[in-house]
Amino acid sequence: MSATPSTSPATTTVDSIIEAMGGADATARRLGVGTEAVRKWRQARSIPSRHWPAIIAATGLGLADMPGAGMPGAETAAIQPEKTAAMPDAAAATPPPGAAAATPPPGATAATPPPGATAALVLADGTVLWGRGFGAHAAITEPAEICFNTGMTGYQETLTDPSYAGQVITFTFPHIGNVGTNAEDIEATTIAARGLVVKQDITEPSNWRSHQHLDAWLRAQGVTGIAGIDTRALTIRIRDTGAPHGVLLFPADGSFDIEGATARARAWPGLQGMDLAKAVACTQAYEWDETTWAWPTGFSRQTSPKHHVVAVDYGAKRNILRCLAAAGCRVTVVPATATAEDILRHNPDGVFLSNGPGDPAATGAYAVPAIQGVLAAGKPIFGICLGHQLLSLALGGRTYKLDRGHRGANQPVKDLTTGKVEITSQNHGFAVDGDSLPEGVSVTHISLFDQSNEGIACPAKRAFSVQYHPEASPGPSDSHHLFRRFVDLIEAQA
Repeated sequence: MSATPSTSPATTTVDSIIEAMGGADATARRLGVGTEAVRKWRQARSIPSRHWPAIIAATGLGLADMPGAGMPGAETAAIQPEKTAAMPDAAAATPPPGAAAATPPPGATAATPPPGATAALVLADGTVLWGRGFGAHAAITEPAEICFNTGMTGYQETLTDPSYAGQVITFTFPHIGNVGTNAEDIEATTIAARGLVVKQDITEPSNWRSHQHLDAWLRAQGVTGIAGIDTRALTIRIRDTGAPHGVLLFPADGSFDIEGATARARAWPGLQGMDLAKAVACTQAYEWDETTWAWPTGFSRQTSPKHHVVAVDYGAKRNILRCLAAAGCRVTVVPATATAEDILRHNPDGVFLSNGPGDPAATGAYAVPAIQGVLAAGKPIFGICLGHQLLSLALGGRTYKLDRGHRGANQPVKDLTTGKVEITSQNHGFAVDGDSLPEGVSVTHISLFDQSNEGIACPAKRAFSVQYHPEASPGPSDSHHLFRRFVDLIEAQA
């Protein structure tokens, strides 16, 4: 980029540039940064040189007009590729009055990354969203369903939730990475999600519990991420048209096979009909006695259990097992493929059905007969998420695929038995058809977002389940009482 001579460099300030860009919000949006960064630029009276090319293209100003352009090395820094990624049809911003519209780089095509772009999100319909890669390099990731999560906290717990197998997570909250990562806030040893999409670049962690930068942790886990995406536009697209299929590209050599990526995303059959529980569940039984985290001691151990619960692992989160232990239970975890005989030979006082990924109808091929065997034995049952769906299938109900799913920590659910509303944490793309439930099985909870089923009960079988996550990791603790309800059911049996 050649510098355009300025007619009045002395009158150009950070404030005047921000005004020419359309204000602080418009400047942040056009440059792919947060409004906090723009505020700091005002304080420092300087704008980082990496943003100058985009400002020049948008405002018609020259290089000499940029605050700090006279500093040694500034011009060299300014002519490097712009870091803000271009996003065809997803992040086009209307130029402010009097500002020149930014134009695509000469020769840029759908297969040619714009300056500064190191990664791409490619959708099955051919849409290419360019951005900046982080985490592990990948020429192309496994195809996945692109979903969004509205949680404002707990990105590490979200990423390690096994229920995200087969999905790429779009975080609607922009500050991802700001608290780093640690060894305590994980829900599974490995990340089942196939990638993540964020708005802003990952920042340096600022939290006393942080042990590792999010970027380094993702690299170690082999997970790819992309930043610089207009996540609001992508979320609106998912909301309006359903979750698309896509892949992430973050090639180490900078070579993008967009055509091949599009074909791969288009050929992927999707989550419907896919059993993923076996891929994320344990492969052999084990004992669990760790209880929930508490200040200042952290995690503790269950030393005096009153009841024995067998938890069937379809992709169980650790904090669910901790809640069971904290409720006074000795927990034996068994694989998703465990039969009724495998479960009952442990002589449990109750059986828990965990969360997990995939289509419940597919997992039900082996899970439903096992659950029906436990029901026939008269053991109290409590199910969560996928476990809720599988219990419903075992009782004679049906499930279906939601257009966009429920994922976040702010989901309102009404308990029809009490009339109370709880704010819940959820992560599911399938739901139970409440109208399909047979006599003797009642709908106990509904979503106040879309009226879909959120809970059932079968008193005659001493079984109940909920679609959401009462362990709240992350999320509110409104529903912790359900673990007590399960224990009460066990004690009533005794």
